[in-house]
Amino acid sequence: MEYQHGGDIYTNQVTMDYSANINPLGLAKGVKNALLQAVENCSCYPDSRCSKLITELGAFHGFSEKQLICGNGAADLIFQIVQVIKPRRALLIAPSFLEYEQALETVSAEIVWYDLKERDGFHLSVKEITRWLKENDQEVDMLFLCNPNNPTGFALPKEEMKELLDVCSEKGIYCVIDECFNEFLDDPESYSVLEVISKGGYDQVFVLKAFTKIYAMAGVRLGYGITTGEKTIELMNRIRQPWSVSALAQAAGEAALGETEYVKETRKLISGEREYLKKNLKDMGFLVYDSMANYLFFKDTRENARNVEKLLYNELLDRQVLIRSCSNYRGLDHAYYRICIKQRMENDAFLAVLKSILTKGE
Repeated sequence: MEYQHGGDIYTNQVTMDYSANINPLGLAKGVKNALLQAVENCSCYPDSRCSKLITELGAFHGFSEKQLICGNGAADLIFQIVQVIKPRRALLIAPSFLEYEQALETVSAEIVWYDLKERDGFHLSVKEITRWLKENDQEVDMLFLCNPNNPTGFALPKEEMKELLDVCSEKGIYCVIDECFNEFLDDPESYSVLEVISKGGYDQVFVLKAFTKIYAMAGVRLGYGITTGEKTIELMNRIRQPWSVSALAQAAGEAALGETEYVKETRKLISGEREYLKKNLKDMGFLVYDSMANYLFFKDTRENARNVEKLLYNELLDRQVLIRSCSNYRGLDHAYYRICIKQRMENDAFLAVLKSILTKGE
């Protein structure tokens, strides 16, 4: 049975994990050193307000300290923002990140689905969704949008995002924009809404960011949120767990912000290997969607792709290779998968295993 998320190397015997979208360069040296030094202070409570880290994040992004909050990964903040806003009815795009629905269930919010279409490559059209928002009689008061989307990897440029935010503002819809994979894009600033909201008038927008993916800190757990709606930050600080961000995580985050060359190297690596994997998967006969992030979304088009005994997921796991089955995403089934992007040697090893499965019995 497939795990609900990627990265389950604990209940499976795995030598190659392609299910979790983590920076293939691993922890940056500066971050690793900061973690080792922070160990010496582990007998003390961490700073509950993450004061130093928030100050540095404010300078890094150009926002006031009152407009930022840190959490135990972005998932922690997803649940917090839902507890603060308490939407009655929320709009979710499908397929997309599963935690949005889980968080909304904690406040008994009714969920309205906007299903992306396979014939459109699972791309979100801002023109169509804004028309839907204007014409639909189901009034929603909260929207979650992952940009770039997970699992598809498709990203909307900030100009189109602004159009959507403007319509949501008119209709009183609180927007949570998840940009946790933004840093992997070739030109992140062209897709982030931070510049848009920094100019004012968007207090009903909350932007999610994370150190988890881009800095390979998934096990450390560190995410943060940015909004010009300072009252929202105040309310989140009232309801959150006081020591949710460890001293280790805070030290790692402070060090990570200085790793600019590491991030540039990452983008260059991801850009090249993404195209390399796309081409090879297509050559093997898979339908590969147009991801722009550090992962690829594809469909197994073989006749027996949905045969439980012949699932690609299971065939790979038999060879100790773990990929992300997308069968538990709304609108998808056992024929859809997501894989991360790693370095060339690892990618070649993965492709070799995949090819051995496809050519078996020929």
